[in-house]
Amino acid sequence: MTKTIPLTSRPAFGLACGLLCAVIWGVQAVVSRQSVADGLSAGDVTILRFLAASLVMLPFALKRLKPFPVGRLGWKRALVLTGLVGPAYSLILVGGAHFAPALHSSVISPGLIPVCTAVLAWFVLGERAGKARLIGLGLLVLGIAVFAFEALSNTPTRAGAWIGDLLFVLIALLWSVFGVLCRRWGADAVEVTMATCLLSLLLLPLLALVQPVNLMQVPLSAVALQAFYQGVLVGALALFLYTQSVATLGAGGAALFLPLVPAVTAIASFALLGEKASAQEIAGMAIAITGMVVALRAPSAG
Repeated sequence: MTKTIPLTSRPAFGLACGLLCAVIWGVQAVVSRQSVADGLSAGDVTILRFLAASLVMLPFALKRLKPFPVGRLGWKRALVLTGLVGPAYSLILVGGAHFAPALHSSVISPGLIPVCTAVLAWFVLGERAGKARLIGLGLLVLGIAVFAFEALSNTPTRAGAWIGDLLFVLIALLWSVFGVLCRRWGADAVEVTMATCLLSLLLLPLLALVQPVNLMQVPLSAVALQAFYQGVLVGALALFLYTQSVATLGAGGAALFLPLVPAVTAIASFALLGEKASAQEIAGMAIAITGMVVALRAPSAG
């Protein structure tokens, strides 16, 4: 009798999770940039994100997480993962959007995540990258260098964008560590999503004391947009999708879907924000996406 393979263990499921996560993150850069135009601070967006995500997941967490609110992760591991993808992560991400165009967020962070993850997976998990994958990762680094050159040179058209770019580099490192630790600990995607969101609530009062809060001074529609997209789609759904992709495909395999994000952001930022990429940025993005394709098609070890 043929053994039935659970859906969540099938490569196709991991592929679908990775692709959908890339789409959500691609539009997130545009939504984060819009928060700046709407007068919301990074603290505002962070508060909305974790409040909305926690409200969605609380009924399920009460039933599933034993003990509540950390589940099988335990307090130590749950707190470590929360430190990586909790309020500090959100502040850095949205803070970067105050300095750099939306496309920078979706090229630099997702492009560097596979590179950082490959290095960490090698040292921590013993997952070696083959020659073809290394070539792909090298193209990713080259593409990002070309893409970010104008910002790092502080050209008139990208004045101050280098600050945001450096924050996006930090985001890549945080997310890579998160992915590798989830893989090493065999973390359950649902429990990780619930625990990190719920534990993040503990830090929100402190955040409100040290960050400007403008929620009462902006239109309700702007608040609703950030709460739904950043909280429900990014804070809850995307985190689950990425963690599930890691569990199915491995940390390195899941991370390689992320350079698809720039294509989504490029279209959305032009259509919704009117932000246009320069010729050099387009060239860098093309090189980075080529590197993703090469790395994705390559064997994971060699």
